[in-house]
Amino acid sequence: MPDLGTIDLKSIYCTEEEAAKQKIRYEEAVARFVEFTGSKDFKIFSAPGRTEIGGNHTDHQRGEVLAASVSKDSIAIVRKRDDNTIHLLADGFGQIDISLDDLTPKAEEEGSSAALIRGTAAAVKEAGYAIGGFDAYTTSEVLIGAGLSSSASFEVLIATILSGLYNDMKISPETAAIASQKAENVYFGKPCGLMDQMACSVGGTVYIDFNDPGSPKVTAIPFDLSSFGYRLCITDTKGSHADLTPDYAAIPSEMTSVAAFLGKDKLRGVSLEEVMNAIPGLRAELGDRAVLRALHFEQETKRAKDEADALQRGDFPSFLKIFKASSNSSFKYLQNVYSTTDLKSQGIAVALAVSDILLGDDEASRVHGGGFAGTVQAFVREEKVERYRLAMDKIFGEGSCSVMSIRNKGGIRVI
Repeated sequence: MPDLGTIDLKSIYCTEEEAAKQKIRYEEAVARFVEFTGSKDFKIFSAPGRTEIGGNHTDHQRGEVLAASVSKDSIAIVRKRDDNTIHLLADGFGQIDISLDDLTPKAEEEGSSAALIRGTAAAVKEAGYAIGGFDAYTTSEVLIGAGLSSSASFEVLIATILSGLYNDMKISPETAAIASQKAENVYFGKPCGLMDQMACSVGGTVYIDFNDPGSPKVTAIPFDLSSFGYRLCITDTKGSHADLTPDYAAIPSEMTSVAAFLGKDKLRGVSLEEVMNAIPGLRAELGDRAVLRALHFEQETKRAKDEADALQRGDFPSFLKIFKASSNSSFKYLQNVYSTTDLKSQGIAVALAVSDILLGDDEASRVHGGGFAGTVQAFVREEKVERYRLAMDKIFGEGSCSVMSIRNKGGIRVI
């Protein structure tokens, strides 16, 4: 049996306190794997969740994004199989069995973990890499519906397993991300952009330019949040994601419709001036919300680069100013804070309102990720973190507010 004591958990999970918790988690996961397979021969893989810092809903229009991997992750205890099947026991979800002899999308698997496994394997093979069977026990701290991209973390985990078992870890983070996105789009049935998968796969704080979606430009941003005296707080407002797919899908659809009206395939090929000049025709043809979302994109995609530049300079006050502008635009123009089909449920708006009251001028919050239900992200001064956490937990339930670190590792083989 591999020696878990050789793993430098602090390098993955950022603090001594978190590393101690992870040691117990890893030991429990290994015990479940041994119970599941009867084998004490294994490897361990990890893929983090992600936090979107800038560029809210810009990636699907070939825009720019600032994102980071977080210390909440999915892990897999794995052994290679000699046949072409995957047997995966997911903590809390049961066993999934996949034959790699058939990699075609299955209508009955849409929206399931099986679709993500089959789709990721198919995309990895299509990219020219080897695939094969394995047994795995997986467990995740990337909570479903909490805005940390649990599905992307799982997809990247599968791609990383295939990279480690069959390709000597030679599948690049970018290739793994693209394969993961294809699994979610084609097999799972969710029309997501590439930002979630790229942030989970690459790791650390990254500025990503998606102008060429087949070969996105990824720039690492050296950024130690604690050195500025701040912590990252993510609050899960516990909103239901049921029936929200039309809300999510409408954003890229409406943005793309504006681009098409102006003769382009995506908004990245359109200037702000072109949108402004076309507003009368756009309003008549597509409606006001499409116009507002296009205006959001044109400014938000530039903000991501400006935020990255500010962090590169070590200018955190300027970063926060741009971050606040992103928050304002997401609420007013992008309009992804609550669904218009359920006006009684506005948890994210409540969290933002309370954050505005609790936080000072040198702190900030905004809707996190896809929006509509889910989470609020806040940069909070260290001395005020506990006060903020307790207030959010009082409103949304114990454990709703998580204080996280930005980890510098993406999808990895741990041991």
